[in-house]
Amino acid sequence: MAYRETPAVRARLDAARTRLVEEATAVVAEVGWAGASVGVVAAAAGMSAGSVYQHFPSKSALAVEVFRRAAGREVEVLGAVLGGSGGDAATRLARGVEVFARRALESRGLAHALLAAPADEAVGTERLEFRRRYRALFADVVREGTEAGLLPPQDPEVTAAALTGAVGEVLVDPLAAPGSPAAADALLCELTALALRCAGAPPTRRTEPGRRP
Repeated sequence: MAYRETPAVRARLDAARTRLVEEATAVVAEVGWAGASVGVVAAAAGMSAGSVYQHFPSKSALAVEVFRRAAGREVEVLGAVLGGSGGDAATRLARGVEVFARRALESRGLAHALLAAPADEAVGTERLEFRRRYRALFADVVREGTEAGLLPPQDPEVTAAALTGAVGEVLVDPLAAPGSPAAADALLCELTALALRCAGAPPTRRTEPGRRP
C-alpha cells in the first residue's frame, strides 16, 4: 500500500519547517549568510543536520526561503503604506520611506543581510527580484502623484529605480555600524527629504520621523 500523508503529519512537518526558517532567520540576523551553516541552524532549531535536509535540499534553498519570507514581509508593509489611505501620494511616499528605513534600523542585522551582506548566487537572484517589487510599489505611488498634479511630470519607473537604489545605499553603512537614536532620527529625516526631492515634491512636506506627514 502506498504511503498516504495524513493532515496531522503534514501539520507537524509544516510546523517544523516554519520553526526551522524562523531559527535560520535569527541566525542570519546575528552572523550573516556565511555564518548560517546547516549545522548552526540545526542546533538553533534543536534539530539534527539530517532533519534540516528533510525540509530543504541544500543550505542555499534554506537561505532563499529565509530571504523570501523576510523580504516579503517588508514588501507587504511598504505596500500597505504606499497604497493605503494615509494621505495623498506624496505624503504616503514620504511615510513609506520612513517606515521602511525605521524597520530596517530596528532590525539591523536582518536588514543588512537582506540588503547588502555577502550571499550566494541564489540569494543574489532573490535580491534582484525583490528590488523589482520595491520599484513597482514606488512607481505606482509616483505615478499617482503625477496624475494628481502633486508631483511634476516624470517617468515613474526611472524615479522608482532611483529611489530604490538610493534608500538601500543610504542604509548600508548605518546598518553595519549602529549609531545613537538621535543619529537614526536625523537619518530618517534626511531619507524622507531625499525621497521627496527625488520625486519633485514640495520641500515643505518634510516631516519629523515617527510622525505621519
